[in-house]
Amino acid sequence: MWELAAAVPPESTQQAVGYPSLFVLVVVGALVPVVPTGAVVSSAAVVAFHSTAPLSLLFVFLVASFAAFLGDVCLYCLGQRGMRSRNGSRWLTALRDRAPEERLAQAQAKLDDHGVTVLVLSRLVPAGRIPVMLACLLAKMPLRRFIRGNAPACLAWAATYQVIGILGGSLFPEPWQGVVAAVALTLLIGAVPSVWRRVRGRRTSGSQSA
Repeated sequence: MWELAAAVPPESTQQAVGYPSLFVLVVVGALVPVVPTGAVVSSAAVVAFHSTAPLSLLFVFLVASFAAFLGDVCLYCLGQRGMRSRNGSRWLTALRDRAPEERLAQAQAKLDDHGVTVLVLSRLVPAGRIPVMLACLLAKMPLRRFIRGNAPACLAWAATYQVIGILGGSLFPEPWQGVVAAVALTLLIGAVPSVWRRVRGRRTSGSQSA
């Protein structure tokens, strides 16, 4: 047994652990947004960039996009179940709690104007996924139509954060340095909309008081 374990290349062991971990983290992050999935994908892309396996980046992209797609579809199905129930569900309540009225109204207006193409943008804009998904639920969008829009959205999302990881990995010689840079950039991108809303809110309140 020890001889067999010693014969396994370290990189193969890392891949055997890394890809399932990436899949689980992205699925969980799609269902319960406590995991920064963008940072997870970027970090995995950094490690894959420094890997000697030629298909590592492709595997990261496929695993991340499929996991995001599966998580979104599961969450949408749970939301549909809550919409059909008289008492709702905790999943639907959680979606409503994470979608402020202003963001939900904007998502509903964009959904009326552009249809399922809004799903692609919602995945790329930080904190934009939940309001658009809730708008789709309130509009009683069929699951098949949601899937048609969500599939390219997850592909674009995985590609975007993988590019961030590749950039971070290309700037530094050590993988851990690239991971730190990619995570920092991902968190910075995620914080920009919140900061902008606060600044805009202060400007609006200041103009009203004036």
